[in-house]
Amino acid sequence: MKDIEILVVDDTVANLEVMDEVLSSAQYYVSAVTSGQRALKQLQEQTPALILLDVQMPGMDGFETCRQIKANPATAPIPIIFITALSDAESIAKGFSLGAVDYITKPFRETELLARVRTHISLCLLTEKLEEEVAGRTAELETTVEQLQQSQLQIVQSEKMATLGNLVAGVAHEINNPTGFLHGSITNGKTYTEDLLTHIALYQQHCLDPHPDIQEHAEEIDLDFISEDMPKLLNSMQEATNRIKDISNSLRTFSRTDIDRKTSANLNEGLDSTLMILKYRLKADEYRPSINVIKDYGDLPLIDCFPGQLNQVFINVLANAVDMFDDAAQKTTFKALEQNSQEITIQTAISEAENSVEICIRDNGTGMPEPVAARIFDRLFTTKGVGKGTGLGLAIAHQIVTEKHGGKLMVKSAPGQGTTFVIQLPL
Repeated sequence: MKDIEILVVDDTVANLEVMDEVLSSAQYYVSAVTSGQRALKQLQEQTPALILLDVQMPGMDGFETCRQIKANPATAPIPIIFITALSDAESIAKGFSLGAVDYITKPFRETELLARVRTHISLCLLTEKLEEEVAGRTAELETTVEQLQQSQLQIVQSEKMATLGNLVAGVAHEINNPTGFLHGSITNGKTYTEDLLTHIALYQQHCLDPHPDIQEHAEEIDLDFISEDMPKLLNSMQEATNRIKDISNSLRTFSRTDIDRKTSANLNEGLDSTLMILKYRLKADEYRPSINVIKDYGDLPLIDCFPGQLNQVFINVLANAVDMFDDAAQKTTFKALEQNSQEITIQTAISEAENSVEICIRDNGTGMPEPVAARIFDRLFTTKGVGKGTGLGLAIAHQIVTEKHGGKLMVKSAPGQGTTFVIQLPL
């Protein structure tokens, strides 16, 4: 037990020598001091397993010494046994109230001293062991909870992507069928119309004296205008179907549910498809003007990634920016917002220093205070009102970027200076 130290505090040297002999013979390491002040100083340098403390000492008595030891968080856990000639109930009660664990009356018997010391040393060691086990179990539990939260987050993310992917892919498929029919019909209609207009022109050229009814009907329907405008109308209709096809392609690009393996993808196309999904939210409404999107795309190589998951990252970040502008619009007037354009800037580039692709999504909105920005990727943390957000969006985005792609997702923000999300993906 030489590694177990006991501090003995007594103003009588003879008592110290006796206790040192008794405890040393039991293989304890003993430190001895003759006053409360010296005991406090000794405790600044070493932490014993047990303190044997005399009550009646000149200057600072044992009670005051005990009080100061227990007042210090670093020394408070050390068990204290009072050694005292005072055996009245009041003194004993005072000792216990100050934090002592036991007392031994003078003159003490060797067997009693060793028995009480061994008991409290054992209790101390047992307490330490229990605390270590509790700390170990707590750490295991925290790890398990963390793993469970990660699994729940992955399940939520996977289900959201699967549901959204199936929904969007289904809508795109349903759009393609009638759009394909319209596109083909308009192409045929343009050919038919050109043939009919050519035929009417030949008729007008060679039949110089049409019947009055024909002449009157031509004037009534404004045949010249129809002949000029009909090809333009069909061209506009064809452009509209091309636009619908572009939207459908964007939906299919956005909804790629490539969960099992990475594929090569163009991130600029993913951003464009995401903007297409959010286009309706960028338009002006009764509360605010339209949100201007500035695209500054770099020449990016194809990246091995999970495109559908990255598109979810883009939509979560961009939707947060739109939510921020919507919330800000509730606190000011439409006219005031018109004077300061609301902008979202998207920049993509290759970062040679980081050997990565970097996507910066920046808004010129209200910004966030540092405590909010510090927790923005925490699970279930949200600044939105009840029913307006789960707090999972950016947490899922962070997990997708960092865990699924080995990248980084960072935020820079300050009140009144807007917010910038930086996504770095390794090349």
